[in-house]
Amino acid sequence: MKDSPRQQFRWAPHVSGCASLKPKDYEQRGEIEALHEYDAWQTLRESGEALAVGDLLESADGHLRICKYVGFEPAEWVLPEPKHPTEPPQGEPQPAGQSTAN
Repeated sequence: MKDSPRQQFRWAPHVSGCASLKPKDYEQRGEIEALHEYDAWQTLRESGEALAVGDLLESADGHLRICKYVGFEPAEWVLPEPKHPTEPPQGEPQPAGQSTAN
């Protein structure tokens, strides 16, 4: 997790359940082979690259687990809603009072 969002995450109240994460708040630091998240946590701790609260682990099958004070909990990416076009697609009727120039 990047430093600025990490500070907000650390001071936020603890909530249980699946955490909603923004991809822009994270950057990949590397890969590790482990049996499960606690195995990865211990291996990284012993290597001097310990996981911090707010760090994320992604399994080979794409499941996300976030490191919290109480252990690891499930997480998911929250993607922004796509922006809606301001003009209707060609062939659709214009709202009343508007016309198109030819």
